[in-house]
Amino acid sequence: MTVTTTTTTTTTLNLPIIDLSSPDRISTANSIRQACVEYGFFYLVNHGVDEDFMKQAFEESAKFFSLPIQHKVNLNRKEYRGYTPLYAEKLDPSSLSKAGDPKESYYIGSLEDATSASLNQWPSEELVPNWRPTMESLFWKILSAGKKLLSLIALSLNLDEDFFSKKPEAFLRLLRYSGELGSCAASAHSDYGLVTLLITNGVPGLQICKEKLKQPQVWEDVSHVEGGIIVNIGDMMERWTNCVYQSTLHRVMPTGKERYSVAFYMDPPTDCVVECFESCCSESSPPRFPPIRSGDYFSERFKLIYGSERDLKWSIKPKN
Repeated sequence: MTVTTTTTTTTTLNLPIIDLSSPDRISTANSIRQACVEYGFFYLVNHGVDEDFMKQAFEESAKFFSLPIQHKVNLNRKEYRGYTPLYAEKLDPSSLSKAGDPKESYYIGSLEDATSASLNQWPSEELVPNWRPTMESLFWKILSAGKKLLSLIALSLNLDEDFFSKKPEAFLRLLRYSGELGSCAASAHSDYGLVTLLITNGVPGLQICKEKLKQPQVWEDVSHVEGGIIVNIGDMMERWTNCVYQSTLHRVMPTGKERYSVAFYMDPPTDCVVECFESCCSESSPPRFPPIRSGDYFSERFKLIYGSERDLKWSIKPKN
């Protein structure tokens, strides 16, 4: 989902806070449902990814992004893994700006599957000695929290608890925003998958638009919660739930300060057909979207923001 008309506000949004360690799973699932219906965004606390480790991960991320450009472009994105330079991605293709977004990133594919893991690119240990083990540990820590979350989301929809968490496609993305003032650091978009778990270094800039179809659009700031993970619902979840759960439009605005974040995407398997749950549609509220194969949806979305299908992760997954 992309936009062209916006109205910025200085309002700070008070998003719900979900305690992942709560023993009352039913109550937690109900709180998640309310957050997904009202906002499509919430904070996750007591998730098992400790703050000291995240500080270390951001330090390692900064070491890579501070390397000379030649070292980074030697790891340019292949098969959806590796480095994406500044201005290479334009999340809102309908934007009047011809330039891409002023951010750079690094993708790491799933470590759960040996074939997927073998496709990952890693910078030389001589350049960044502790980088790979730190990022591998980061992947496993967030994946553990993400699977717990997905089981609660399934519970919130009266599904089997392992409905989403059986075999999610997981990708870790490190991001650096230059901070230069002017256009959006990350233009307006919704995420494409099930859920995204986002951790930032505390520099502000994230904004959401709760009513993406309403004009003029109203944008609200998302504040930093120390030790919290920001969670947002993606398009696949919105389609499955017939818009009961919102895939909320969001963007990152520059503040003049360098900003680092880690985004962890959890998506359906590429061959999964996403079709409205029976519990989310009725005669008075029929399905809003036709069934679609997850991989086909992602291919179309990435074709828009990258301009080519040859570098999509969906093309390299082996057939079962």
